[in-house]
Formats: sequence, structure tokens, C-alpha cells
Amino acid sequence: MQPLQNDRLIKALLREPVDVTPVWMMRQAGRYLPEYRKIRKQAGSFMSLCTNPELACEVTLQPVDRFPLDAAILFSDILTIPDAMGLGLYFADGEGPRFKNPVRTSADVKALGNPDPETELRYVMDAIRLIRKELDNRIPLIGFAGSPWTLATYMVEGSSTKTFSYVKRMLYNEPALLHQMLNTVSRSVTAYLNAQISAGAQVVMIFDTWGGVLTPDDYAEFSLRYMQKIVGGLAREQDGQKVPVILFTKGGCQWLEDMADTGADALGIDWSTDLAMARKRVGDRVALQGNLDPATLYADPDIIYGKVGKVLKQYGTGSGHVFNLGHGINPDVNPENVAAMINAVHQISERYHI
Repeated sequence: MQPLQNDRLIKALLREPVDVTPVWMMRQAGRYLPEYRKIRKQAGSFMSLCTNPELACEVTLQPVDRFPLDAAILFSDILTIPDAMGLGLYFADGEGPRFKNPVRTSADVKALGNPDPETELRYVMDAIRLIRKELDNRIPLIGFAGSPWTLATYMVEGSSTKTFSYVKRMLYNEPALLHQMLNTVSRSVTAYLNAQISAGAQVVMIFDTWGGVLTPDDYAEFSLRYMQKIVGGLAREQDGQKVPVILFTKGGCQWLEDMADTGADALGIDWSTDLAMARKRVGDRVALQGNLDPATLYADPDIIYGKVGKVLKQYGTGSGHVFNLGHGINPDVNPENVAAMINAVHQISERYHI
């Protein structure tokens, strides 16, 4: 295998020295880019875009062709696994994802199978292979999946939710049933991420978007436990290269030490957490990724420059930091402000890596 031309991300995730802090953005391929909106319109629907490897490749490459980013992230969706399980994923206009067949009963849970990543989810693997070919070793490609708990919230609720009433009813009234479901989903996520690694993903990330809605005890039992199981089942090397694993629980700063004990290489940090405090708490066990407030990108470029500098100063000197937003980029951000942020990261961070 030819070496990466830019391997800053891999090195930083493994806490090895880098020249400047690497930067990428969650949801960096998306609606804030006019070129994405054009392709999305051409595809006809979000799922048509996700399931077309050529178009998924094109939108994955759009931000890395426009900006000097240090990584590409696969364009896909965390709900591809439940869709492949037969839940009937669709996207209602202005309402987000919905499932035709939510999982509410013991019979529903029992009926869940483990989709073959190279059959039912072949379009994702084909997209990864195509993206790797088109990237031509410029920068690494990040693959990803949702955490079992996060996937379960959508699968049980049947859509996005603010109350989590159905899934929490199951958690409290039928915990054994929820564990049965989470075990099934965990096996699928592990197989899915390993298939992504085999197809060419050089980093993988687990998005635990809704772990923060749980109590500390419930987080340990119903979310972290299953992410740890997945981390333990992942291929951590491919073609002689280490494959780092990133965990991200939005709203999970109170559990950083426990997350660091999972065996993951890095933890994503949202913008509600002081990065210096986070680094002090985890020590040198894991790298940290984050954590600029996504709304900062509405500000003028000189303000963005100052806020980027503050995040870099909070982390301090040495490697082990990947600059990112504390969550996904908002769709109405000006792309020029994204450029200002990326340039600021590379320019300011040099002093922290001497």
C-alpha cells in the first residue's frame, strides 16, 4: 500500500507528533455547500443519494476538493443498518427520518436479523472503495456507524423524538428485551464497521448522538457497555496500518474517564466541555477531538480566528488533538467561514507542535 500524502489525522489519533493540528468537520459533506445541494436535487431523495456509490463518492469529495481538510468522511447515514434490517427507512420533508416498521414488541425484536454488509449494505462498501480510489492516498477516509443505543432510539420511536418515550418505556419496563435488541444491533454495527475497514476506511467513528439523554447508570448499562463491545470486536489494523477508533457521545462529558477505558483511541468532545479539563481528566490514554461550537461559524472571520485560537490554547502543546466542531456543521453556514476556520487551525496550531 502506498503511504498517505497527509497522515496528520492518523498520527494525531494515535498521539504521535504532527506538524500542525489536523482538522475535519462532522457533516462536512452536506447542505452548506451549493455543489452538494445541486447533487442532492439531481439524486431526487436523500436515500437515493446515499445508496448511489458514484454520487456518494462525489459528495464525499466535494469538501476536500474545496478546503484543505485533513480527512474525508464517508457520505452516508447512521440509519443504514436499521433500514437493511427491514424497518423501512424514509425521510419525510421537514420532519427527518422515519421508519415504516418500528420495533416495539418481543416479536419485533426477535425478527431483527443481522444484514450482510457486502449484500444488503453493498452500496456503502462500494462507495468506500470508490472514494479511496478517487482520493488516491491524499488524505485518510473516515468510516462510521451509530451506536447501538442511538440506533435503538430511532428504531423503537420510529422517528426523531424529544421525549424518547417509547424507548425509555422499554428500558424501564422491559430491560431484558432492550438488551436483546442492543445485542443484535451491536453485532451488526461490529460487522458493518469491520466491512468498512476491509473496504478501505482508515479510521472509524461511533456516533452516540443520544447517549447524553440517559442517567449515569443507564448510560453505563445501555450505551457504553455496547460501544465497548464493538470496540473490542473491531479490526484495529489493515494492510499493516493501524486503524484508529473514535467514540463520540454528545452530552457525555461526565463519562469521559469511562469512555477512555473502552479501548478507543480517541474521544469526540462537544462544545459544552472545556478541552483543558477534558485533557486533564483522560491524561495520555486517548486523543481528543473537538470542540468548537458549530454556531461559531456564523461569526465574522476575525472572530472565528480568535475562537479557534482559544480551543487550540485550551488543548495546549503536543499531539493528540484533532480539531473539529462540537457537533455537525449547521446547513446555513457560509462556506467562506469554513475556510476561515480551517486556515486558522493550520496557521495557529503550528506553535503548539514545535
